[in-house]
Amino acid sequence: MMHAKKRILAAIALAVVSAVSLSGCGGTAKKDAAKPAADAGKKMVLRYAENQPKDYPTTKAAREFAEIVKKKTNGRITVEVYDSAQLGDEKSVIEQIQFGSIDMARVSLSPLSEFAKQLNVLQLPYLYRDGAHMWKVLDGQIGQDLLKTLDKSGIIGLTWFDAGARNFYTKAPAKSMADLKDMKIRVQESSMMMDLVKAVGANPTPMAYGEVYSALQTGVIDGAENNWPSYESTRHFEVAKNYMLDEHNRVPEPMIISKKTMDKISPADQKIIREAALEAGKIERKLWAEREKASEKKVRDGGSTITKLTAAQHDEFVKAVKPLYDKYGADVKDIIKKIQDVK
Repeated sequence: MMHAKKRILAAIALAVVSAVSLSGCGGTAKKDAAKPAADAGKKMVLRYAENQPKDYPTTKAAREFAEIVKKKTNGRITVEVYDSAQLGDEKSVIEQIQFGSIDMARVSLSPLSEFAKQLNVLQLPYLYRDGAHMWKVLDGQIGQDLLKTLDKSGIIGLTWFDAGARNFYTKAPAKSMADLKDMKIRVQESSMMMDLVKAVGANPTPMAYGEVYSALQTGVIDGAENNWPSYESTRHFEVAKNYMLDEHNRVPEPMIISKKTMDKISPADQKIIREAALEAGKIERKLWAEREKASEKKVRDGGSTITKLTAAQHDEFVKAVKPLYDKYGADVKDIIKKIQDVK
C-alpha cells in the first residue's frame, strides 16, 4: 500500500515538474529541465506578464526589452509579452513567478511587498522631495539593495519602472488639505492608503478600480487618487474635474524574473537579460514622461481645474501623515534616513 502511494506521489511530482518546465520556458526541452544552468546558445521562450494595455508605457517598454534580448542573443531567447492581464492578476502572477510557471513580469509594489516587506518603505507618502530625488535613490545602492530583498522569495528584481506621482482628484473643488475634509475618497485595498486618506481628514472608501467612474458619476464617492495617465485613460476627469497636485505617492514598479528561470540561463545570457532590463527601464521612463504630458494636455483641454500647492500647503500634508511613518516605517527607519539623506 505504501509503495503504491509513493508511486502515485512520484508520478504527480513528475507531472508538475514537466508542466512547469514547459510553461515557464516554452522553448526548453524536457531533458534540459533538470539542469541547473543552460549552455550558451540554447533556445528559450520566456513568458512576460503585464497587466496594462498594449499602448501603456510599461507594456511598450516590455516589448522593447523583448527586442533587445532577441537581438543580443541572435534570436536564441524569445520573450513573449502578454499584456492586459492575460496571465492573471498581479498577485497570482507573482506567485506563478515564484514557481517558475511564468518567467517575468512588471508588477506594482503593493502586491510585491507581501513577498518582501522592506519594499513597503517605498510606499510611504511624501518620501521623496521630487522625481529626481526618487531616481537618485533607486538608481543607487539603496534601490539595488531593496531589489535584492526579493531573492529569498525566489524572485529576482531587475530594474525599476516609473509610475509617476499620485494625486487627489475630486468632484467638488479641492485646493488644499482642508477642502478634503470628510470627502469620501476611493483608495486601493491597502491599509497604508486608507490611513493616508484618514490622516488628511477624508474618508477612505476601498473600491474596485473599474467601479470608480460610475461611483463618481452617481456621488457614491467624492473623489479618488491616481497619476496623470490613469486619471486620463479611465476618463475620470469627465466626472471629477478637480486635480490637486499634492504628489502624495511616487511608487516605482519593478521588473522581475523567476529565480527558477534565471537558474536555467547561462551566465552570459543572464548578463544580457540584466543589461536589457536596465535599458528597458530607461526607455520606460522616457515613454512615461511623454505619456504624462499627453495625458495632462488632454485633461486640461477637457476642462479640468489643476491646482498646484504652495510650499506651505504641501507641508500641511507632510505633517499630517507623519504618524504613518511610526506605524509602517518603524522597522525600516535606517532605510528612510538613507533615502532622505540622498542629495
